[in-house]
Amino acid sequence: MSGDLNERIYRVIDANLNRLKEGLRVVEDIRRYVFDDLALSSQIKTLRHKAKIDSSEFIKFRDATNDVLKPSIKSEFDRANLTDLQIANLKRAQESARVLEECFKLIDTTNSEIFKSIRYDLYEIEKEI
Repeated sequence: MSGDLNERIYRVIDANLNRLKEGLRVVEDIRRYVFDDLALSSQIKTLRHKAKIDSSEFIKFRDATNDVLKPSIKSEFDRANLTDLQIANLKRAQESARVLEECFKLIDTTNSEIFKSIRYDLYEIEKEI
């Protein structure tokens, strides 16, 4: 892959690593502090830590200031209750895991498999919630 293309894909990876971990943290904290759910909050915490790969190579390409979709859209504010909030963040994490799985197929298939595994675990967590 050419240098410029690497930079573009690294920016995608950086953004999705953040999205994945942020979405997991929201659900983890709700399960932990609102529901005192040791089992699910622990399971989500484990997934969040599993997603902590060395990101030093990717963060260099972050450009949050110039992100063309930085402003929120109306649907991002539609949360009627805690279940909606959790599901929205699980979907966010699942989608990010899928993007990471696909992008890492170009760079590191071991990481690709890690994110595939995380994605499938998130499908089961969503079913439980």
